[in-house]
Amino acid sequence: MSAAAAFFREAAARYRDANAATLRWMLDRPPLGPGFLNTKMNSLTLVDYEEADGLRGPSYTYGWIQGRGLEALATHAAFFASRDPALTQRLDHAGRRLYVLLQDLRRVDGHVYFRHDADLAPVRAGPGGEVASQDAAGDIFTYSDAFAAKGLIAAAARYAPEELPRHLAYLAAVIEAIEDGRFQIDEQARLGGDGLRRQPDDFGPRMILLGAAGLLGRLDLHEHTGFAGRFIDHVLDRHLDPATSLLRNEPGGDACNVGHGIEFAGFALEHLSPWRKGSLVAQLERILIASFNAGFHETGLNLAVSVSTGAAISPYRPWWSLPETVRAAALAHAATGNPESLSIWQRADAAFFRHYWRGEPPLAYQTRTADGPVDHVPATPDLDPGYHTGLSLLGALHVAEAASPAHSVHAER
Repeated sequence: MSAAAAFFREAAARYRDANAATLRWMLDRPPLGPGFLNTKMNSLTLVDYEEADGLRGPSYTYGWIQGRGLEALATHAAFFASRDPALTQRLDHAGRRLYVLLQDLRRVDGHVYFRHDADLAPVRAGPGGEVASQDAAGDIFTYSDAFAAKGLIAAAARYAPEELPRHLAYLAAVIEAIEDGRFQIDEQARLGGDGLRRQPDDFGPRMILLGAAGLLGRLDLHEHTGFAGRFIDHVLDRHLDPATSLLRNEPGGDACNVGHGIEFAGFALEHLSPWRKGSLVAQLERILIASFNAGFHETGLNLAVSVSTGAAISPYRPWWSLPETVRAAALAHAATGNPESLSIWQRADAAFFRHYWRGEPPLAYQTRTADGPVDHVPATPDLDPGYHTGLSLLGALHVAEAASPAHSVHAER
């Protein structure tokens, strides 16, 4: 067996086992409120957050995390159906419950919000850290809407196919808001007004929605993915620096979030599928390679680098960019056979499991610096509910199984 074949076989088994362990850990935990997923644990101390922890505590439910979790539950339930039926049964039980709760959350005014209080009213942190009511979103849409729409589509496809049109319309409204200038990036500011007018022209919204295209493709809903080509073209036309193959966060800016660049490449490759060749796939692979080489230092990927100098402009190395690299590099290697993409896959894999993965319990440190893990919450105190880690590793697992001589009937998606 070649070294590459051995890696594929070992990685597939490790990703499967890691995901299963994380999902069981999450399912074993007491739910939040009426039944929301509860991953409120400090990844350094392994102590659950309590009321004294304020906005990190159990009285606050993060709507976008629940949307991510619902997508993960439904997707992993399908994956484990023939491999671990008992786990699938548990995932489906939690998925059906969360599907109802997320619909109830949205039913109030047509939106899901970044943060909800104990009464499930949307709230934000004021300038002094005080809790304030969040303004009604109205015709503004956010990342929370994007993640909720994806989760609802994944769940409806599995549990209630007759309800899919309603959730597809929700996703279409998010896409329309991005293209109409009604998508607000900073959900922790007051919605609308200055927050919307002054926000940067970041490629993040289009990048995240490309993940919906991959989901729709896996669900054989290809007729709803027409936006993906427009989003890919928009990002490449406005954000790509041809000299470095890095994506500028905003046109003309110097900052590059390398993890977002890698995530964009991965989602775009997933949409195009590993079997589509050509210049676009090659360009996406160059973005992956350039972003990884610019951001990777010792233990992980720095959050942001300078396009002009290549210097790191953030000391933080979040966990999520490594699993995203694993998926993107796996998809790139499947499409091109490039040994450089395989090397990046292996390096990101090694860094994640060596420097972030705790094993017991089966979760990762949220953030490191060059000096080690730190108590820095990237966006939410809730740990990953099977999304960045689980779905990323699952995407790479499919590639590894397809490439392994030991590939079996279990390679279904």
